[in-house]
Amino acid sequence: MENEIREMLVAQLKDIYSAEKQGTRNMQRVIRKVSAPELRELLTMHVEQTQSQVERVEQALEEMGARPGRKVCEAMRGLIEEAQHEVDEYEKGPVLDIVVVAAVQKIEHYEIASYGTTASLAKAIGEQKVGQILGEILEEERQTDLKLTELTQSVLMGQVMGGGAANDAKGGSKRKAS
Repeated sequence: MENEIREMLVAQLKDIYSAEKQGTRNMQRVIRKVSAPELRELLTMHVEQTQSQVERVEQALEEMGARPGRKVCEAMRGLIEEAQHEVDEYEKGPVLDIVVVAAVQKIEHYEIASYGTTASLAKAIGEQKVGQILGEILEEERQTDLKLTELTQSVLMGQVMGGGAANDAKGGSKRKAS
């Protein structure tokens, strides 16, 4: 039974590795479409953090005697496709920034669930070092999610709600023409 859990943990780590790699590539594309400098800065910092997380997931895999392999995280692929579709619906501006935050937070919530589960599994089978690595990444993901929420509430919503006609003139609150 423990061997099956170990195999499942390795599979989950490979899935997380793929998810983080896909997420990093997507985030770099999305950053170019963001208007708010605060959001651009937060997302850029998160890309750098994610690159560190990828290295630590590799370390966790090594601890388990495994390598990342070619596994593709289909859940992340779907989240990214959905995010891209939503982002493409809006012109650059404050509303698009909120759409980006919503899409990124969906991805963050998936990652939080993934890291939470794998950290618990690792600790349950005595892989304390792996559990610690994953627990640290889990906390980083939670902090990113919190920062995105705070930024939306303190800055982005004010830009949308306070912008009124100025946003409409810039096209920032309109959907793209179909």
